[in-house]
Amino acid sequence: MIINMKQEVLFIILDGYADWEGAFLATALSTGVMPGSEVKYTVRTVAPTLELVPSIGGFRTLPDYSFETMPDDYAALVLVGGTSWFSPEAEQVVPIVRRALERGKIVGAICNASVFMGIHGFLNDVKHTSNTLPYLKQYAGERYTNEAGYIEAQAVGDRNIVTANGCGYIEFTRELLLLLKADEPARIEESCDFYKNGYVR
Repeated sequence: MIINMKQEVLFIILDGYADWEGAFLATALSTGVMPGSEVKYTVRTVAPTLELVPSIGGFRTLPDYSFETMPDDYAALVLVGGTSWFSPEAEQVVPIVRRALERGKIVGAICNASVFMGIHGFLNDVKHTSNTLPYLKQYAGERYTNEAGYIEAQAVGDRNIVTANGCGYIEFTRELLLLLKADEPARIEESCDFYKNGYVR
């Protein structure tokens, strides 16, 4: 008997994570991009420990994995923005991202998580965006050397890295769904257009 195991997409959440920034992506991955779409992935949350993680909005999430128990095999790593990406807690994520990129995994980072990527040199060889270039430069300092690769856009995908500003969660969703080949490109575009514009134009 052949068991069809869905690949996991791991969402890294830290204290004060921005609960809305990963919500659209998690929904599309868990239920399908469009009604009736094939569901290819399973969403799992990862945090420093297995203790409850509070979000900015007051949600309390019980992680599926800690940094110590997370699997080596997964489809993508998604760094959800929030208030802790400049903290010592975030430093634990550096080797996780480095290992993911070395293995060719997809890595998405939104809002302050994109700044974290800049701080640690992960954006120096790819096109990218963040919460404005001055903000990125302010926090990343000398370790960020790719100002020429910065693009003024809600979200940018280059090779296996997707970055977005804190208001670009729909575009972040689109770029990652396309990279993950979660559905046909036209269906992904249609779904994200609906999330962006709704029933009334």
